[in-house]
Amino acid sequence: MSHEFLSPAWMEAAREIREKYADQATKVTTSIRMNQVITEVPETVNGDQVIKTFMDTSSGAVVMDLGELEAADLTVTTDYATAYKLFVEQDQAAGMQAFMAGKIKVQGDMMKMMAMQTSMPQDEIAKTIAKEIKDITA
Repeated sequence: MSHEFLSPAWMEAAREIREKYADQATKVTTSIRMNQVITEVPETVNGDQVIKTFMDTSSGAVVMDLGELEAADLTVTTDYATAYKLFVEQDQAAGMQAFMAGKIKVQGDMMKMMAMQTSMPQDEIAKTIAKEIKDITA
């Protein structure tokens, strides 16, 4: 079943996929607590033009959900289309282009964001998780 990217149903389905592979997934070696503000969200997602999400790797696992963390290391603000390219399509080149074009704004510890790019697992389990999340995304 497909779900609109970042909708509550999508977030739940993505969480279930990550949990299914939790015992096989490589631990994230860098603790990153990041809030994300996603702008220009289509009305079909949840009726708001802005969605707040977070990602927390302090446990060694990737925890992503709706809402925001207190005392986050950084806050990243970007538009929905760019977030889709980064999180669903895993298009790092698009992320770099968006950053250079000012479509990604970072407040807080920029070094943590840079560390995230090299500390996120890129093994077969991580690729399987990413593919399954992409497959459930409308």
